[in-house]
Amino acid sequence: MNDPLKQLSEDTPRQRFVLAETGFNEVPKKYRKFYRRWQGSGDTLALNEVLCPVCRVVIRSSREIRPGDRVYCMPCMSRLVVIRSATGHLEARVAY
Repeated sequence: MNDPLKQLSEDTPRQRFVLAETGFNEVPKKYRKFYRRWQGSGDTLALNEVLCPVCRVVIRSSREIRPGDRVYCMPCMSRLVVIRSATGHLEARVAY
């Protein structure tokens, strides 16, 4: 019934998430909660997560991520734009 991948309008408030420490030690300590390692093909992404196509690290946000949002991957220093793929899932594309 409630499809989390449905198209949302801009006026719909974004969901908020509380982020916990994930043990990701490749960035400074205060940024570790915003990243986690990709666990492979069985791993699923939440509404506040997107996978970096460059280094295969999951970027997390305290707010819901939507198409058109821009995110930064600190481990590989890539700037990414979030898009909706043909399958309906959120993907990140490299901006530069």
